[in-house]
Amino acid sequence: NTESDVYSFGVVLLEIACGRRPVVVVQQQEEDDDEDAVHLAQWVWSSYGRGKILDAADTRLGGEFDAQEMECVLIVGLWCAQLDLKLRPSMRQALNVLRFEAPLPPLPSRMLAASYMPPVSATESCTSSPTVTRHVNGIMCTSLGAATARPPLSRA
Repeated sequence: NTESDVYSFGVVLLEIACGRRPVVVVQQQEEDDDEDAVHLAQWVWSSYGRGKILDAADTRLGGEFDAQEMECVLIVGLWCAQLDLKLRPSMRQALNVLRFEAPLPPLPSRMLAASYMPPVSATESCTSSPTVTRHVNGIMCTSLGAATARPPLSRA
């Protein structure tokens, strides 16, 4: 399936750029002994939303990387790993951005939840409301919001 291939490609990009596995264990702020697991894309998206995408880069690199290339890989990884398959790029689009043949895509500051709407018959109506699961170190597990221009590049 093309959509799952694009998703997997995005996760692999994030794993390589961050030097982390697909599930990241984070400490909760409230209880120091409590740990929680979040998906790597959610973890990277939290840095992206704060305008500090390069904070997600592999710390073992010691900052020795081209910032523009790292930003590109991380943002394309997020673009491909979006939960809603309709928002994912084609492989061609992703590769064009990685080759700097196309601009970076605008992404929302928070990871969007996948939306699945059941078919609505003529006699039924359907409404939905956004849900927020919870926050873990500023990472929102599910959220809904509108796309905004990407935050400025920042290392600090």
